[in-house]
Amino acid sequence: MLVFFHPRPGGGTRAVLHRDDGVTLEMHSYDRKWRVPHDLAHAVAERELGLSGGVFGCIAGGALFASVRVIDGRARYDAAEHGRRVIACHEREIAIAEMLSGAVHGAVEQGRAGAFSAARAGWESVREDPFPYTEMDIQRATSTLTRLADAFAHLPRGTGLRFEWPRRLTAAAAPKGRSQGRPGRRRAR
Repeated sequence: MLVFFHPRPGGGTRAVLHRDDGVTLEMHSYDRKWRVPHDLAHAVAERELGLSGGVFGCIAGGALFASVRVIDGRARYDAAEHGRRVIACHEREIAIAEMLSGAVHGAVEQGRAGAFSAARAGWESVREDPFPYTEMDIQRATSTLTRLADAFAHLPRGTGLRFEWPRRLTAAAAPKGRSQGRPGRRRAR
């Protein structure tokens, strides 16, 4: 999936997502108070930490969230049902992605150290298994977000920041008839 992040006049971000199935989506973010776009922080943290069932992996897999709408292409005949199954299958991982991207976003936005500690503490508040990331994993995510946030801040007028979402991090839907699956986590290699 190819994503372009565009600054919106008056603040906020507009992302245009070109899914592999030929559908083009638009996602609006209302993050006017932040220098670093919240949705960009999500995309970076989820990609760098290998989360296939986060927000962007779910969108790549066919889910639509409230801030996302189809602007071009033809969605599959059962798009609404399929999207609900994708989200249902990955609800826990979406919450984890929110927490991890928040830790990375906070570190970059506020220029503070401690993203690893914040991410690990957040993980321990929602999961019982050991924190699966190293300090280098979190540092890679914060470094990438720092670089892309700077590029976003200096975009020429009328252009968007190009961001590639890897196909291997596309969320799968729960099989029909199954409302909840066991969310899996695939690490980037």
